[in-house]
Formats: sequence, C-alpha cells, structure tokens
Amino acid sequence: MTTLADERRDKFGSEVAALQVGSTRTRGDVVARVVGLVLLVVGVVAAFVLYLASLTLTDLRDLASYQLLATAFLALAVAGAAVYLAAEVVRVLRLWLVRQLLESRLRADQLTEALSTRD
Repeated sequence: MTTLADERRDKFGSEVAALQVGSTRTRGDVVARVVGLVLLVVGVVAAFVLYLASLTLTDLRDLASYQLLATAFLALAVAGAAVYLAAEVVRVLRLWLVRQLLESRLRADQLTEALSTRD
C-alpha cells in the first residue's frame, strides 16, 4: 500500500513539474505562516505573563487594566491563528487546483483519443 502511494506521489510530482506551474509555496505564504505563528505565540505568552503579574495585585483598577491587556493579547493570538490557518488553506487549495487541472487534462486527452479512434 505504501509503495502504491509513493508511486502516485512521484507520478503527481512529475506531472506538476511537467506543467511548469512553479512551486506550490510562494513567498507570501511563507511570510503569512510565520507571521501567524509569531502572533499566536506572542499573544498566548503575553496573556499568560499578564495573568501571572495580576496575581500580585490587590487594586481592582489595576486588575481591570491587566484583564483588558490580557484580553487584547488573546485576541492577537486568535488573529495569529486565523492568519496561519488561512495560509495553510491557501496552500491546500492551490494543490487541489493543480490536481484538478491535471485530472481534467487527463480526461480531455482520453476523450480526444476516444473520439479520434471512433472515426
């Protein structure tokens, strides 16, 4: 089973190379993924640090400001996750589009061959 999957992957890779569509990764995708991960990590770490710092406070006004900052950093983490997820979805959809293109060309070739042998 693994050899069949490897053969199909190699065949797909050679067909994509024959199309000369370039890499499935663009610079923008890589930048978006890195930015998304950085925002995610910074948001989570900063929110946790603010939580730890708020444990020592007794004034409710200070606690409220720390809660607002922690909420803002959690929103930053969610935005980072969304950017990362969007970059990954773009990559998957690009690969799917190339696969659809290859399959439609194969079907068109089969149809052309069938029509030419029919005459």
